[in-house]
Amino acid sequence: MGRILAIDYGKKRTGLAVTDPLKIIASGLGAIPSHELVPYLKKYLAAEAVELILIGLPRNLDGSATDATALVEECVRILHKHFPQVPIKKVDERFTSKMAFQSMLDSGLKKKDRQQKGLVDEISATILLQEYLQYHAG
Repeated sequence: MGRILAIDYGKKRTGLAVTDPLKIIASGLGAIPSHELVPYLKKYLAAEAVELILIGLPRNLDGSATDATALVEECVRILHKHFPQVPIKKVDERFTSKMAFQSMLDSGLKKKDRQQKGLVDEISATILLQEYLQYHAG
């Protein structure tokens, strides 16, 4: 049984989250510079069994592509090339950044901590993963 890894890909930074092996709990793995994603995943996949990669696909409210959609599509192409053995699923991420920021407010994080953009990316990836688990459980 493998984990599910979620990616909130951005031009500069990428947030990462992963499930436990039983796929019950989603936990943030952190945020890394986007250009380091493939080397990071090579190390991670060598150490952990991952059965699915989720990647957030940015969309406008009307469902149309955003400026970032093409970036994510290119990232998916690169991931398929480097990790052909792992299925990759694109999931709607329309509200994850807003939800991540709101969860930071709700948890009482200080303004200085909320300004760490990497933290928003990590929480966004975790929210993507939690929502996937909620709707695809069992």
